Amino acid sequence: MARTAQAALADLPAGRKMVALAGPPAAGKTTVSRLLCDRLNADGRSAVVLPMDGFHLDNRLLETRGLLDRKGAPETFDAAGFARAVARAVAGEPLVFPVFDRRRDIAIAGAGFLPAETEFVLVEGNYLLLDRDPWAALAAMWDFAIWIDAPEADLEQRLVQRWRDEGLDEAQARARAVNNDLPNAQMIMARRGACDLHLSADPLAG
Repeated sequence: MARTAQAALADLPAGRKMVALAGPPAAGKTTVSRLLCDRLNADGRSAVVLPMDGFHLDNRLLETRGLLDRKGAPETFDAAGFARAVARAVAGEPLVFPVFDRRRDIAIAGAGFLPAETEFVLVEGNYLLLDRDPWAALAAMWDFAIWIDAPEADLEQRLVQRWRDEGLDEAQARARAVNNDLPNAQMIMARRGACDLHLSADPLAG
């Protein structure tokens, strides 16, 4: 997938390029983004990954809003703050941004840096192509949009394993995946906007 994406980006015009890598949870966005970033940098084309996950609202704030069990849903992110960060990246500004630490389940402020001279900004996240406000406004910021998905059965298996890796038992992990993550994935797949490239682990995908 990273090789295919790199080839697709090769002929984009000069200057800063905003590349969205969107898709449902556990589709492989983080892995593809990291590999694509490594390949571009190794080829002498500067790239930085800007992850949407750094804009997760803190658990304490989610708890006061009654949203802790829905963590990962669109309303559990600082969408406005994320949009401002993306706009600054579009403008070519240097940018300090937060990064999500999955092991500790918190966002770390000031953990990522985007230099002004970076050519490719690889923005990675679930809701980058969502056709629902306030996320829909992001579509105008992408020079190239990549959609990454996988069969729903594979997503479920990966999501359960993700929660098992976080220390939950099988029943707890399956409940988190089925009650929250999969409904988010289904909504994302049903309401995604247009993309320039579709990458999928499903050989029947178009």
